[in-house]
Amino acid sequence: MDLITPAFGLIFWQTLIFLVVLLILGKFAWKPILGALQTREDSIDEALRMAEKAKEEMASLKADNQKLLLEAKVERDKMLKAATKIAQEIKDQAKEDALLIGDKMIEDAKSSIESEKNNALKQIKDQVAELSLQITEKLLKKNLADDKSQQELIQSYIKEIKLN
Repeated sequence: MDLITPAFGLIFWQTLIFLVVLLILGKFAWKPILGALQTREDSIDEALRMAEKAKEEMASLKADNQKLLLEAKVERDKMLKAATKIAQEIKDQAKEDALLIGDKMIEDAKSSIESEKNNALKQIKDQVAELSLQITEKLLKKNLADDKSQQELIQSYIKEIKLN
């Protein structure tokens, strides 16, 4: 039974040793342990605040990135529309220039054809006139070969002159 019921001396000395150990721990160990725990708690709180701040900054950066991306898409669309418009204008201008050049080429061809036609007609007229003169000369030589026919022609011209 001695094991179950301790003696008074044992309880006294155990209590005294417990109080001494408690005082020594309170004086030397608890303050550093509590300080370390408080420091650890403060660092954890600071880390949580920084993580929350980083999370907010990331959300802000993400929103800014979305905004910049949207602005870039709008700017790209504007540039594409402008480029398409300029390309269409260049295409229309090229088409208009091609039509003007084609019309000018047609006009030049018409005037060239007209000039060639006039030259050909002039050459034909000159040849006809020359052939007519040659035929007339041959006829006159044949008809006026003798003096009598020359006299008759002169008389007919004189009569015409007096009548007119």
